[in-house]
Amino acid sequence: MGDRERRMVFVTVGTTCFDALVKKVDSPQVKEALWQKGYTDLFIQMGRGTYAPSKVSGDATLKVDHFTFSSSIADYIREASLVISHAGSGSIFETLRLGKPLIVVVNEDLMDNHQIELAEELAERKHLLCARPQTLEETIQGMDLETLLAYIPGDAKPVVALINKFLGFPAD
Repeated sequence: MGDRERRMVFVTVGTTCFDALVKKVDSPQVKEALWQKGYTDLFIQMGRGTYAPSKVSGDATLKVDHFTFSSSIADYIREASLVISHAGSGSIFETLRLGKPLIVVVNEDLMDNHQIELAEELAERKHLLCARPQTLEETIQGMDLETLLAYIPGDAKPVVALINKFLGFPAD
């Protein structure tokens, strides 16, 4: 690795089984694409999946590790230079709230997948990049994280006040 600054990629599938994503980030092509973009470490949270990624990086010299679950992934996200996540809203918004660059990979095998709409809408607004397992390598190769815009959460107080007024609760 030489004198390269440590830059970690954190991959999360949450509590789901998303072996297609884990297999894809474990591929030599994706590992090489990450190395070419300057990343040095790949840390994979594999959830309920049955596919165990290799701790060997192939031709690239990424340091690779994995685990199944953690009570909180916030520390991993904070440490990451890039997050690659399934399209679960919790993982998406936690990553955006922490101000980390994010590639959301949509699991097209899910039935009635509302996650696709969320990921595509946030990608259209330039808060994240959206990919499928089969397009992840190309997304990494072509990504320009400088084009992403910070996500600023909305203020729910006016909505809460309106609902409280409608329900007849006293204003605070």
